[in-house]
Amino acid sequence: MARFSFIPREGKFFQDFIALGAEIRAGAGLLDQMVSADNLRWEMADEVKAAEHRADTITHELLRHLNQTFVTPFDREDIHALARSLDDVMDAIDDAAAYLRLYKVRSVRRGAREMAAIILQSTEELHRALQHLEKRDGIMKSVVEINRLENEADRLHSELIGRLFDEERDPIEIIKWQKILSVLEQATDRCEDVANVLESVVVKYS
Repeated sequence: MARFSFIPREGKFFQDFIALGAEIRAGAGLLDQMVSADNLRWEMADEVKAAEHRADTITHELLRHLNQTFVTPFDREDIHALARSLDDVMDAIDDAAAYLRLYKVRSVRRGAREMAAIILQSTEELHRALQHLEKRDGIMKSVVEINRLENEADRLHSELIGRLFDEERDPIEIIKWQKILSVLEQATDRCEDVANVLESVVVKYS
């Protein structure tokens, strides 16, 4: 038994998840600011990328802790799934900012700001849920809200794509905005993926 005394029992999983959630929320806030400006600031994509790098570092550290920890607070598979699904949210947010710059978008179409706002709200709920993960209370309220927001994003995405084809005559603009709107919607899908993992953890360990 003594030889296991130097192996961390839990690492800092809960703290790492909260920190990861904070970086994702920060990235979503930057994206929201990026599309809310009258003149879109392409350089903000670098700030989103910086948040994505910080989130990656936390994720890698969390997974390293997982490999070095003898006793984990809940199943390794669930910890891994939660870390990866959170990483996917940050990647989607980074992709959205990157496409806005790649396509040199200057004027943001109607509805894109609303999509970014939904992403920000979803990441705020994710961060709130992760703060409750250790005690596993209050998580389901956030899970329900994230699912509601994802449904709202689905509805808005369909509406915006229809409007894009009805109103836009430039085929290049159609291609650009179809991609941007799809990536924005995918970010809300990834938030729902995290919510599903959190719900599974709550059900399994309640």
